[in-house]
Amino acid sequence: MADKGGEVAGVKDRKERYATDKEIPKWRKTRFFVVLMLFTGMANAYVMRTNMSVAIVAMVNHTAISEADTDTEGQSLEDGEFVWSYKLQGYILSSFFYGYVITQIPFGLLIKYFGARHFLGWGMMINSLAAFFVPISARSGGAVGLCVVRFIQGLGEGPIVPCSHSLLAQWVPPDERSLAGAAVYAGAQFGTIVSMPLSGLLAHYGFDGGWPSIFYVFGLVSTIWCILFIWLVQESPAVSTRIREAERQHIMEAIWQQNQPEETGKIPFLGIAKSPAFYAILVAHAGQNYGYETLMTMLPTYMRRVLDVDIKSNGLISSLPYLAMWILAIVFGILADCLIRRNCSITVIRKLMNSLGQYGPAVALISVGFVYHSLWLTCLIFVVGMGLNGAIYSGFKINHLDLSTRFAGFLISITNCVANLVGLLAPMVAGHVIDQRPCVENWRIVFFIAAGVFIFTASFYNIFASGKLLW
Repeated sequence: MADKGGEVAGVKDRKERYATDKEIPKWRKTRFFVVLMLFTGMANAYVMRTNMSVAIVAMVNHTAISEADTDTEGQSLEDGEFVWSYKLQGYILSSFFYGYVITQIPFGLLIKYFGARHFLGWGMMINSLAAFFVPISARSGGAVGLCVVRFIQGLGEGPIVPCSHSLLAQWVPPDERSLAGAAVYAGAQFGTIVSMPLSGLLAHYGFDGGWPSIFYVFGLVSTIWCILFIWLVQESPAVSTRIREAERQHIMEAIWQQNQPEETGKIPFLGIAKSPAFYAILVAHAGQNYGYETLMTMLPTYMRRVLDVDIKSNGLISSLPYLAMWILAIVFGILADCLIRRNCSITVIRKLMNSLGQYGPAVALISVGFVYHSLWLTCLIFVVGMGLNGAIYSGFKINHLDLSTRFAGFLISITNCVANLVGLLAPMVAGHVIDQRPCVENWRIVFFIAAGVFIFTASFYNIFASGKLLW
């Protein structure tokens, strides 16, 4: 009996303590599960953010707002129930971001003292539940009512980026961060890939008039995710009850025993305000959001108005560039981590990846306005340009963690706030440019503006960025 008990204890001991972190299968590592949940959370967040871009194409009565537009004669536009000008549509698409922006810095400060897990889970719950009120708000309250509900959704989604960054800083060792960060933030593309084609199909075949089913279906899926996240994900390896000891020790040693600055308990506001490396991230983030939001909010409308793509195909075709971005983001993340493990400079790697990620789509945006006569060529340019854009997740997007593990959530709350203030201008600028005459010449202006922003911000980042630990 004693031998049997000793044997059982030995088996249990071997199960509980792998000799090293490397012996634990990747799929059984707790940090793998945390990254997976953050990935799916980011996907849900972008589903809730982008579904309006497709839904609004089905919601609007295009004939009523285009009667005087000779450039659209002969196009088979399907009419919706709302008569909203392009300018008003730009404000509707931007309303989400007003709510999203104002919560960034407050949550960036609060997670330093109260943790990130509950802010992320309950914030997304607000976002998810508000989705059920989108159809009734549009039908009962018109554009104003719809803007209010989308504003509330933005408030709920506000914690997603600073909280994700904070959790990555707690859970992921430095030499795994490029891939982990790319995997999590590529959830944005995965969510867009899911949202756009399914939104197009739901708008055409769905219940309650088609487009309302977009918000009911995705709202339900996102609510289920929120419940699972709050239940299963824990704040850090130090407090986790599910993590194996070998993995806990590996993470803690890798993060906290490599020349970390002394903990003072205070956020280094003055040091951040005087740091060129921080401003490099800030400017690159702002440029990324402007260019990305231009495409995310306006691409379905461009496909419909210029290339005459029907609503069923529109979502699928518009999602292809994001599929390329999702795949290449992972590829670039693997490449960046491999180079860092081979002792390549983190600063050089961040600048290299960011250059690919922002100069690439700039060239695509400059080119695409001249190939409007060819749907497949337009799609190819968008796919290549957005695919290269995936490199930013191994560039500026993860650079906050290089500057500071302790304050990564706060740093990205500032850059994400400013970036989204800039980004919410994108659909409004595009709406004003194409409002009176949505012809290809005016669409070129929209694309040229976004390309110019990409080029300037990428160049600024290359001059001032750094991968050195500062705080």
